[in-house]
Amino acid sequence: MVPGVTANGGLVRLLVFLGVLLSLMALEAGFPKRRRAIPRRDRWPANLLITLLGALLARLCFPMGAVGMAVVVERWGWGLLPATDLPRVAQSVLAFVLLDLAIYVQHILFHRIPVLWRLHRVHHADEELDVTSGSRFHPVEILLSMGIKGVWIAALGATPEGVLAFEIVLNAGAMFNHANLRIPPWLDAPLRLLVVTPDMHRVHHSVIARETHSCFGFNLPWWDRLFRTYRAQPEAGHKAMRIGLMSPRGWATRSLGVLLAMPFGK
Repeated sequence: MVPGVTANGGLVRLLVFLGVLLSLMALEAGFPKRRRAIPRRDRWPANLLITLLGALLARLCFPMGAVGMAVVVERWGWGLLPATDLPRVAQSVLAFVLLDLAIYVQHILFHRIPVLWRLHRVHHADEELDVTSGSRFHPVEILLSMGIKGVWIAALGATPEGVLAFEIVLNAGAMFNHANLRIPPWLDAPLRLLVVTPDMHRVHHSVIARETHSCFGFNLPWWDRLFRTYRAQPEAGHKAMRIGLMSPRGWATRSLGVLLAMPFGK
């Protein structure tokens, strides 16, 4: 294991998160894709507070974090990848790719299983998309996701380095592909062959159900094409499309208390 990967992993993730968050905020201000209809002051407090609450609860319930789980898994020799005798770098790359596939499958399940959708709709209720939307998830969903991720880490025998790289890219990628960022078509077309771009993921946040239940990828765009859940563009176009859910709308989507209670209401 790379020395210090566990001790420094949390700090590295935090610094990358803050750096990407602030950079994308600045880029959105200068190069927005869509006109902002809801002032930042009406959306950002709830989005940032629910992000902070989820992070604190995850830290409390899973103090080791995903990288710490991988360290324990490695110590006990669990999982499939160590049994392959592949070089460590290859195991780390495979762990990254397979964890991304696992997140893709998990995302589909959170759409298709009603009790999980009740949690996930907190994320989809945001009526605009920007960098703060990328980490706006109900804290219970965050905890479930951490538990599921731990099972995958144990099953794969994922290396700590592979898990750290995946966690960093997952967080940064989620902020990037939710960003209200204008990317020229000539750049977006080749870019979305390698990563999920904002234009690709924005389709997923349409109020139209068949668009909502498409484009499930977070980091790698290949799974949507491979499993035929890819939709290239929204029917109404990116600037005219309606984002969020048919219901709730308005202030109910911008209040921290309402968002926390949303999965448990009618």
